Amino acid sequence: MLFNRGSQVVLARDGDRTILTMANDFKGDPKEFAVVIPVPTVIRRDQIRVADRALMGHIDAYSAPRLVEYFDDNPCRPILLDKLELSATARGGAAQEQRGAQARSLGVTIEAQYTVGEYDILILSARESTGLETWLRQSNYRIPPGASSVLTNYIRQNMKFFVARVNLAEQSKLGYSVLRPIQVEYESPKFMLPIRLGTVNADGPQELFVYALSRRG
Repeated sequence: MLFNRGSQVVLARDGDRTILTMANDFKGDPKEFAVVIPVPTVIRRDQIRVADRALMGHIDAYSAPRLVEYFDDNPCRPILLDKLELSATARGGAAQEQRGAQARSLGVTIEAQYTVGEYDILILSARESTGLETWLRQSNYRIPPGASSVLTNYIRQNMKFFVARVNLAEQSKLGYSVLRPIQVEYESPKFMLPIRLGTVNADGPQELFVYALSRRG
């Protein structure tokens, strides 16, 4: 089973546009990795990207607390104007058809599917949580116990589901040994961070670091 103890999310918001960048410290075999993210709209291919992990490190370092030491000038020190210096610094078609038919029989619709970087992506909608959970398990997604009640809440809000898992062949071809962050963009008046599904992946305490960005900082 795959477990997650810590996640980082960068949430950027500008008007109705939201960009989520997500990274986590998953523990387990990459072929068992799966992430299910509720989203308010059907996500297009051009709204999905794979980010550099250095981005998360940069934002984490930029937002970290700083210890700064200040020194007051000696008020009695003479100022030599002729030595004053100024300086500044800055810092397969058939298989897909069969899978679609199976999904529809369980009340699940495959709205879209893509391969982005080392990830296979599905955008799903569902009529009920049991059908969605059943289809995910039948499709070899490792859904942890307790997910059904959380899925029900999102389905009642008419949310779609962004589902990603690792394409091992693409990962090998790209040469990455560590999974890179996934970035998802959408337009919606809903301003939310749907994180409840992540809590069922815990086998103990979890840490979630959220970095919120806007034009105002």
